[in-house]
Amino acid sequence: MINKVKNFILPFSICVLIALALYPDSSLDSNLYSTEGLDLNYNISEELAMASEADAANTTIFTPHLGKSFEGFKEALAFKESRGDYFTVNTLGYLGKYQFGAETLKLIGIYNPNQFLYNPELQEKAFIANAERNKWILRKDIKRFEGKVIGGIKVTESGILAAAHLAGPGSVKKYLRSYGSSNFADAYGSTVKHYMRKFSGYDTSVLEPNKKAKARI
Repeated sequence: MINKVKNFILPFSICVLIALALYPDSSLDSNLYSTEGLDLNYNISEELAMASEADAANTTIFTPHLGKSFEGFKEALAFKESRGDYFTVNTLGYLGKYQFGAETLKLIGIYNPNQFLYNPELQEKAFIANAERNKWILRKDIKRFEGKVIGGIKVTESGILAAAHLAGPGSVKKYLRSYGSSNFADAYGSTVKHYMRKFSGYDTSVLEPNKKAKARI
């Protein structure tokens, strides 16, 4: 008798559970679950939409490893100057991703700072032109001092060019020829010595010394 009861109760219980799942309590107020008036216009990128659940669970911010390449040099310097923001202007009026001053822009053929600020392509050209001009001005100092240690820092071409971007080639000449005793600092406290250390060892061989370098697009 007990076995018959068990055999009856088990199938009956399963049927009850299935019925509850398929036919929820009709006494529930559907208005509580209405989506009327809610903003359901959610948009995600195609890339995320195509991602699998496993991909989504393991999503990380991708940052290319540029190492000591020339691109690495440019982007590291840009991050230090402006965090890579093309459209920023600092409190002293320096412009863009690489924080150019109006007078420096004139030296490489740019006379409209506002146009420069809103033109990323021109900013990239300006960086190259300015670096090539500085490399020409400092060519003898690069040859003379590269590989030497000044103020505890090994002098490299990329360090020299980064410091020239900060302080101008004249200040870098003074630093090198005084063996570190003349150490220019800008209004925010960044020094030639700091840039020489921070940006040492990058490959800047792609830059050609050019006295008349201009930024053109």
